[in-house]
Amino acid sequence: MTKVRMNTELRNKLFNKIKNVFENEDTQERENFLSARESVDYHYDIAHKLAREVVERSYPPEDVATLRTFKRKYGDPCDVVAKDKCFYFAHSEDLDDEGQQTETKSHFDFGLFGNLNGSEYGSDEGKKFAVAYYREELKAKDLNPDIYAQQNENKDNPHKTKHVDECMRALGYSGGSDEIGMAKEFDNQYYLDVIGTSYCRSRAISCTKKSMKHLMIGELQKQMLYRNTKHGLIQFKNNAIN
Repeated sequence: MTKVRMNTELRNKLFNKIKNVFENEDTQERENFLSARESVDYHYDIAHKLAREVVERSYPPEDVATLRTFKRKYGDPCDVVAKDKCFYFAHSEDLDDEGQQTETKSHFDFGLFGNLNGSEYGSDEGKKFAVAYYREELKAKDLNPDIYAQQNENKDNPHKTKHVDECMRALGYSGGSDEIGMAKEFDNQYYLDVIGTSYCRSRAISCTKKSMKHLMIGELQKQMLYRNTKHGLIQFKNNAIN
């Protein structure tokens, strides 16, 4: 038993030493990570500008301004303008085997914890992006933003849950629309005005097939950031064990 314990301790020391190289020296893995994070900022900005164009075609700013004027004058009966950061976009340009138009619809959530698979329902994918994007800030708080990558092959367990919960609290995660801290700061960049206060699923916004593809690129960049983090840590772990 003593020998196994010593081997585990040695592996952990080697792993932490190699991780330190990743975080402080110019390795290829670190360059890939930094490049992936820059790509998120670049492509996410493009995607959101495109989303603004699409949304404002359906809900012109002058109409939004008029309705806000009516709200100030008449109160709650005219309270029909809301800010949102998630949208259903749809296009109907493809034809099926029978020559009928088919509708392609996808949900885009620009929030920090937004789902990355086109669904409005929550998943761990958004959380994985969040801890990767704010990796340095979380490490500065002595937290473990690499927990998802380290536990990639493992099911939920107390160790994983503990570190995930700590990171989520530090990021300001609430599980709803009232995020705080870093999450609120991130989300506030991406709100747009919409007409109709019902849930986004009930107001699919028309866009072109080309616009839909460009919007999906932003989601892909978010996925790639986490994958680069995971790949780098797996490489380091293998080096430490070998």
